[in-house]
Amino acid sequence: MSAALSIGTRLDRLPISRFHLRLLCLIAAGMFFDSFDIYIAGGVLGAMVKSGESTLALNASFLSATFIGMMVGAWMSGILGNRYGRRFCYQFNLLLYGLGSIAGALAPNMRWLIAFRFVMGLGMGAEIVVGYGTLSEFIPAHSRGRFGTILNLIINFSLFLSTFLGWLVIPGAGWRPMFVIAGMGALVVWFIRKAMPESPRWLASVGRMEEAEAIVARIEAESPAGDLVPDAVAVSGPPEPSRYTELFSGQMLARTITGITVLVALFTVNYAFVAWIPTFLVKQGFSISDSLGLTALMFAGGPVGSLIAMALSELLGRKWGIVLFSLLGIPVGVAYAVAQSHVLLVVAGFTVTALIYVLSSLSVATYVPELFPTRLRLRGAGLCNAVGRGVNILVPYAVAGIFSGYGIVGVVTLTGGTLLLQALVVGTIGVETRQRSLEQIADIGEPVR
Repeated sequence: MSAALSIGTRLDRLPISRFHLRLLCLIAAGMFFDSFDIYIAGGVLGAMVKSGESTLALNASFLSATFIGMMVGAWMSGILGNRYGRRFCYQFNLLLYGLGSIAGALAPNMRWLIAFRFVMGLGMGAEIVVGYGTLSEFIPAHSRGRFGTILNLIINFSLFLSTFLGWLVIPGAGWRPMFVIAGMGALVVWFIRKAMPESPRWLASVGRMEEAEAIVARIEAESPAGDLVPDAVAVSGPPEPSRYTELFSGQMLARTITGITVLVALFTVNYAFVAWIPTFLVKQGFSISDSLGLTALMFAGGPVGSLIAMALSELLGRKWGIVLFSLLGIPVGVAYAVAQSHVLLVVAGFTVTALIYVLSSLSVATYVPELFPTRLRLRGAGLCNAVGRGVNILVPYAVAGIFSGYGIVGVVTLTGGTLLLQALVVGTIGVETRQRSLEQIADIGEPVR
């Protein structure tokens, strides 16, 4: 067994300890404000349309600037994270979108806000890639799926909280305080998170074995004595330098296609629904207060979806979980489109949100980081995220046009077709990662289906 593989095996043998819980909290804190910053868009844009500070076209530009920034940030995270380490990258990301949010609160008009949103997007796009990828490299195989969904659950509370705070704050104080909350929260976490350790798996992959050994030894010292789980199985040879071309050759090509499909689908469905719902409701005649109130009730489904994923991720698995809930999302979306009463609208919207966040927990939080070996993890996940964000640069314009021409039925048709494509791709070429060590999953010569 190589020294690098021994690091992975030692990490996978550990029971869950205070270290893992502390790591989860530190990563989740930064990603919570990252997500909060993303989701304040719905309330802010709805309010700005209502006040005359923005239009549907400018709102689409705001969302596209977000996705352009997130696309570039996701791509750069793969480069920076592989070259300088996970720790440097997630601290840099957090500082960037924290300062960008403060600047956004001071923007004199919508065009300046769009420019600052691009800067926020750089940090937000990178944080998602590095946060989920780093967690997967520390958590043992027997708990990796559960921890990924717990992280997603914590993050998804920001969906409800941002909407609820928007309902409380925006009608009376305007939209600017929402960016102050996001920015200040991110900067506080940036300071707290400076003590986070580097990933031992990454250190081992670049030959820094003494540092990797020291960190693993500290983690082992926090574990309950005599409570190690059985050894993980080492199935690969020594790590080699990473090259982007590897993502498009051999077995990695199918995984890259799977990862790209999953994230294009997730981001399209998520932002076609979540980011636009307050604006849709305003355009349908609701007041901004009623719009945000109904949206907050619908978005309470986010944490429920993460709880469902947490219960099923290690039982059902990531591959077939994604297939099942993609197919379930199609009829539920239709039910939302035809709902006639406020009650049915909220129930259907709540269910759609829950299903979206089941998929979020299983895919971006868990599945995509698992698809790639350590030396390619952030590059692979960064590429998939970058393509997903790149496609979604155009989605806001498509949604605005579809809604103007065909209403909510047209938007639901777009999301339903996207979910069907995801189910077909993952069901046919996706690999199952449940209960496998990262080293087993990474074995290029042995297909893991």
